[in-house]
Amino acid sequence: MPPPSRSLLWLGLVLGAVCASRGPAAPGNATDPLNVLLIIVDDLRPSLGCYGNKLIRSPNIDQLASRSLLFQNAFAQQAVCAPSRVSFLTGRRPDTTRLYDFNSYWRVHAGNFSTIPQYFKENGYVTMSVGKVFHPGISSNHSDDSPYSWSVPPYHPSSEKYENTKTCRGPDGELHANLLCPVDVVDVPEGTLPDKQSTEQAIQLLGKMKTSASPFFLAVGYHKPHIPFRYPKEFQKLYPLENVSLAPDPQVPTGLPLVAYNPWMDLRQREDIQALNLSVPYGPIPADFQRKIRQSYFACVSYLDTQVGRLLSALDDLQLASSTIVAFTSDHGWALGEHGEWAKYSNFDVTTRVPLMFYVPGRTAPLPVEGEKFFPYLDPFDSVSEVPEPGRQTGDLVELLSLFPTLAGLAGLRVPPRCPIPSFHMELCREGRNLLKLFEDHGEEEEPHVRSNPRELVAYSQYPRPADSPQWNSDKPSLEDIKVMGYSIRTVDYRMDA
Repeated sequence: MPPPSRSLLWLGLVLGAVCASRGPAAPGNATDPLNVLLIIVDDLRPSLGCYGNKLIRSPNIDQLASRSLLFQNAFAQQAVCAPSRVSFLTGRRPDTTRLYDFNSYWRVHAGNFSTIPQYFKENGYVTMSVGKVFHPGISSNHSDDSPYSWSVPPYHPSSEKYENTKTCRGPDGELHANLLCPVDVVDVPEGTLPDKQSTEQAIQLLGKMKTSASPFFLAVGYHKPHIPFRYPKEFQKLYPLENVSLAPDPQVPTGLPLVAYNPWMDLRQREDIQALNLSVPYGPIPADFQRKIRQSYFACVSYLDTQVGRLLSALDDLQLASSTIVAFTSDHGWALGEHGEWAKYSNFDVTTRVPLMFYVPGRTAPLPVEGEKFFPYLDPFDSVSEVPEPGRQTGDLVELLSLFPTLAGLAGLRVPPRCPIPSFHMELCREGRNLLKLFEDHGEEEEPHVRSNPRELVAYSQYPRPADSPQWNSDKPSLEDIKVMGYSIRTVDYRMDA
């Protein structure tokens, strides 16, 4: 058995102190605060069965959706990892955090803004981070925003360091740093993958918290389907190439403003893409390789689904499904060849639209009865398993900024006030609207969109550029190089770019 992680050792100390000061809690009490499990996925667009995609095998996420309120029109505020995560974890727009790249820490650079886990921690929760929650590096002060946000040291899988190394076996039999990287897990360093390690760690933490007198806030960040597409090779079998189509609009649109296009430079750095000798910036990827990219992205989604399934199944096993809110989302989407683009780094819907769903016990689904499995693990390779029926859905247009006030409200905490403009001097406020009213059961006669304040039913996204035409740093310009800021304004029916 591997030695306990630093997070688990710290958690034991934290729980000991909490239990000594508070005494045991009566389990199952209706007034007990709800726990929170926040699942954050990296680069996941709404290519899921629960969003109507007939090709994708995502039975476990679909099962969660069947017991959740699912948002059909949720949008990130910037389609790149660090700015998006800092934005929704603080409830502030990128124009407030002043983080458009990866190279600053908002508490120093913009303002000492509170975060979602920090707020829960200050309200008596044990807060824990597993995997990629904040983006590692300067943007989270090289500490995942510790100790502000977390009660125990954040956990990162030991195998993360191999993600971009030469672990992909090519047709030549040699190891490469490729974009497409189906692997035999037993052959990779440490014989595991980061998301597998994160699931195991999260389940251990849930087990520790089962008998805690204090509620928990556990954030679990999964790497896939972020590039490189490094996943167990058996998942490729779910998507035979003959079943994988090209994007419906794979050509760069005529008249596309040059500033709107991203040249997907991070893909071009991968050895298998370099071998294609593509022209920069518009050289199209050959159609057969486009299908392979899409195949690997879909395989990563199904691999991710198995990890989410094992995590949710642990809630059943530990009898936590009736006392734990589950929120599931992604930091942004990812273009899969639509209008000649790949990756993120733009304001197009394929990069800003994200999956978003909330399971709230007794609210979005009846409380499970004793012995009932709410989240039994579903095998995506089992072709006879039925896709769960959709649960409640809403077409209301929402922003990821709403995570902060909505999670606080669902947990019974005071919802932070709306921010004034500007709000650099305020540590605790939120720029997103509270979605709590959408969880009220109004029956089938309710209008699909709540229009009490039409001005709020708008989603704003933004992306910076260093120039008005594609160049080497168009995708990820540093703050000092930004010359142009593009904005998209999205309503349910229309989108405008500026």
